[in-house]
Amino acid sequence: METENNSTLTGATIALHFDLGTFEGFNFRLNGAIDRVLTAEEVVNWEHDAHGEAEFWPSGDHPGVALLFKHKTAISGSELQALDCLLQDLGDDSDYNFLRVHHAVNCCGYELAALTVEKVEDQPLHIFVGTSFMDLRREAAFELFELHYPDEYRVWENSLCDGLSFDEDRFLDSPSWHVEEIELGDTKALIVACN
Repeated sequence: METENNSTLTGATIALHFDLGTFEGFNFRLNGAIDRVLTAEEVVNWEHDAHGEAEFWPSGDHPGVALLFKHKTAISGSELQALDCLLQDLGDDSDYNFLRVHHAVNCCGYELAALTVEKVEDQPLHIFVGTSFMDLRREAAFELFELHYPDEYRVWENSLCDGLSFDEDRFLDSPSWHVEEIELGDTKALIVACN
């Protein structure tokens, strides 16, 4: 069977459900960089025996993939296939799902191949998306204050004392929360997880 780059594969071509961006690579048989950018499907279908042992890394054109693999020097086709299957099980390849998978893999230490929908959905996460980290931190602090401390929030909200203030940064920086600020292209996201 032929791929787009006219490479002969020994088995059936694996098709991905989502566009996971492009990848750069290094071919150890040729002892040099692969001279073109590869699609995610080309990485998944790379035949190491036929074309040479190779390693790949995101070229950076897909912010979600770049975020997910930011701590890895090389990724495998099987990892991309596992990611594609997980995103399909989650329902889509939205920024929201990439942020949840990123947190499970890079913060909680789950292996991508072993990650399930249940593990992703069971994370105690709050995700805020916008254009300004300052606005997101403010929104997150007030929402979490009201959600997790409703009695204290009502007292603060109904207080007639002008000097009674709420420090959003101090609240979010407390040991109760793990807070991560992330840029996904032009979008800014704040992930807040309960410690």
